[in-house]
Amino acid sequence: MKINYINRHKCVIGDSDLEFLSQDKFPLFCGCVNDDDQDDYICDQNWAISKEGVIQLQNLIPLDLLYANGHDAGSVGALWEEHHKEFANFVIKTNPKSVLEIGGGHGKLSQNCLSIKNIKWTIVEPNTENKYENVDYIDGFFHKEIFNDRYFDTIVHSHTFEHIYNPHEFLEEISSVLMGGGKMIFSLPNMKKWLENKFTNCLNFEHTIFLTENVLEFLLQKHRFRVLEKQYFKEHSIFYHVCKDESIDTLKVVLKNEYDENKKLFLDMKKYYQEKIFGLNQILETTNKKIYLFGAHLFSQYLIYNGLKLDKIISILDNNPNKQEKRLYGTNFKVKSPKILKEQDESLVILNAGVYNDEIKKDIINNINKNVEIISF
Repeated sequence: MKINYINRHKCVIGDSDLEFLSQDKFPLFCGCVNDDDQDDYICDQNWAISKEGVIQLQNLIPLDLLYANGHDAGSVGALWEEHHKEFANFVIKTNPKSVLEIGGGHGKLSQNCLSIKNIKWTIVEPNTENKYENVDYIDGFFHKEIFNDRYFDTIVHSHTFEHIYNPHEFLEEISSVLMGGGKMIFSLPNMKKWLENKFTNCLNFEHTIFLTENVLEFLLQKHRFRVLEKQYFKEHSIFYHVCKDESIDTLKVVLKNEYDENKKLFLDMKKYYQEKIFGLNQILETTNKKIYLFGAHLFSQYLIYNGLKLDKIISILDNNPNKQEKRLYGTNFKVKSPKILKEQDESLVILNAGVYNDEIKKDIINNINKNVEIISF
């Protein structure tokens, strides 16, 4: 079936012309499925950059198709659990009374917050995994009409903003319903740090705009949000507490130019993986070990669709039980638990999971099999 892409002809942030950066083929979905690969969409991924340096995807997947199989990022792993708890503490200290959480997904943030304080909590989400009795739910995407018959003093979202196709529209809707002093508290990936560290999950079909702090804070000011507090969570995320401030003069808000810096970061990452995959393929040709690829996500898809030789790879490993025994979308590989490495001393694991590398490596070596060779990057 043909995809009717949503096309960006101008910069979605500053409305300037776009310059071509790269074109690749990539799977539409970065998770796991039960069905045959004949139903998989392998799509063009066209990246461009504005004159101000805002990297962005030009051809967007319709949202109903992109999230047809759900979205399970952030549900498994010690680092994510630490993030959810720390962000919950960040939210609670602002003393919210009535919260609307946009994109509440797995519900972990709500439960962490409600375990600390009694708050009226509502989640608006098109793909709710688990519904909790202490939370009200609105099925669907966020829209300002939600406020027609409800009152919220605080809007919260966690790792949602980077999924928004048009941040101006999103913030305008929120700004229009929050009264002066109304709060918005959110967490999003530290995308500048992710691209500097060459994490493959920084930019993809779901993360379609390179949201540096400069870009994000430009957007906030344009829609009359003043930053009250900003907190960094490792090199993983940035927490923001902002409030509506009608006194901000939006005509004086200017987007700082990051063109040279951001273009170099993007092209350096492309070159880095070309060289790494070339070297990795040479290792795979000569080793006699059993080879596994870790990460049933775009971490593995990125390597596969950028030239990794697959003939010796047995399967893909992942800690998420919801992915095990399913097939990684866009590939023929079934997903297995890393526990299968327990008795396999002559095994080699290719690990490319960005900020989660250390957590995964320690788990394999300390809890499964210390003799497994791990190549990570």
